[in-house]
Amino acid sequence: MSIDWEKEVAHRSDELINDLSELVSINSQRDIEHKTSDYPLGPGPAKALQTFLHFADRDGFNTKNVDNLAGRIEFGDGDDTIAILGHVDVVPEGPGWKTDPFEPVIKDGNLYARGASDDKGPSLASYYALKIINELKLPTTKKVNLILGTDEESEWVGMNHYMEKETMPETGFSPDAEFPVINGEKGIVSFRVNFPTPEAGLVKNFEAGIRPNMVPQSATAELDLNFSDVDTIKSAFNKFLSENTDVKGTIKINDELATLNMTGKGAHAMEPFNGINAATYLSKFLSDLDLNDSQKLYFDFIANNLHLDFAGSKLGIQNTDEVMGDLTMTPDIFVLNNSEASILLNIRYPKGDTGDTLTEKINAALPDGVTAEIEGHNQLPHFVAANDPLVQALVGAYRDHTDDDTEPFTVGGGTYGRILKHGVAFGAMFPGDENVMHQPNEYINLDKLFKATAIYADAIYRLIK
Repeated sequence: MSIDWEKEVAHRSDELINDLSELVSINSQRDIEHKTSDYPLGPGPAKALQTFLHFADRDGFNTKNVDNLAGRIEFGDGDDTIAILGHVDVVPEGPGWKTDPFEPVIKDGNLYARGASDDKGPSLASYYALKIINELKLPTTKKVNLILGTDEESEWVGMNHYMEKETMPETGFSPDAEFPVINGEKGIVSFRVNFPTPEAGLVKNFEAGIRPNMVPQSATAELDLNFSDVDTIKSAFNKFLSENTDVKGTIKINDELATLNMTGKGAHAMEPFNGINAATYLSKFLSDLDLNDSQKLYFDFIANNLHLDFAGSKLGIQNTDEVMGDLTMTPDIFVLNNSEASILLNIRYPKGDTGDTLTEKINAALPDGVTAEIEGHNQLPHFVAANDPLVQALVGAYRDHTDDDTEPFTVGGGTYGRILKHGVAFGAMFPGDENVMHQPNEYINLDKLFKATAIYADAIYRLIK
């Protein structure tokens, strides 16, 4: 039986837009400051999970909410189960939005909202693919579990809790990346680089960054004018901005305090070269001022070893794998005040390294008195061969709807696909699309959302019929 998947999606396009609009209206960033026993990651992620599961309840699917940390939507019959792993949490909105990030706006065929492309839109597209297969009453020989996590953007507490309580299938995909198929994901690890407690000096406070997986778009420094002349700082700052036109900056004077703000461009940490790291630029400026030894150690290190070095060559960690590609490194969270001086590095590494080897290399490259240690969990590289039947089935469905022969490839991003023994990432970005994940004015193109839904429906049915 020939099925016009795109026509079936078109019949449900208004409903899909309505559901997506409701879902992205929920601010579902991890919020443990307001956690309770009922909402262990805060009320936002739980509300988004409940809303998504409500859509499935409405449509007649069996669902399970696992302690407001994860959820499951069940479909089909059979001994084998295919997993689809999505997430309903989002990164913080950050600066630079032209609209309210949690009030969806449709303009020029795009729906703008935080989470539209990462990952509420693609997750809903996968759900609507199941909905279509169900409503067409197509015969199946396998089950599908659409499993939703609530903090993919941070520590994966939700999905880890699910795996403790429930059985995770071994095979499937995550709709949280790019087409045709992401069959390899680099390892992901963050290092906190700790400096000696700084002595009081010109820089009273320096901070930038909101998440380890986001290149900081803005950075702020407060300068104590008891240690410098205000006219000298103003002149030097204006000169720096005229010579570094990729960034913009402002300076405000309030009594004996000068506040410097610098703005660059945010980006996903897996592609730091697509961003403009405001913090390393501001550090480069500060490193040329009259600093005491402890502050100079901090800012010179950033300016000389981190600024514009996306490969980690100055830290001795540069590495390339023939299949998985290059290691990338980005410093994403910065703190310097009267009690702390630290930098959080986010590294995406190919086969050939481990957390231990990276720890050894980085510490060997650090100045005396400066140390680095892994913060959070270290995710090892993950790879599934391009000729694997799972990969071939997904690629086949994609090509039948696009006539695009792009081959499967490896990325630096980390998706739930790596959880599965036999898992990949599959859409919903198309080749050549602007990557707006983790950036201001995030959007998803509605025509491409509908196309992705048809691809998901076709691909899922190939796996379970």
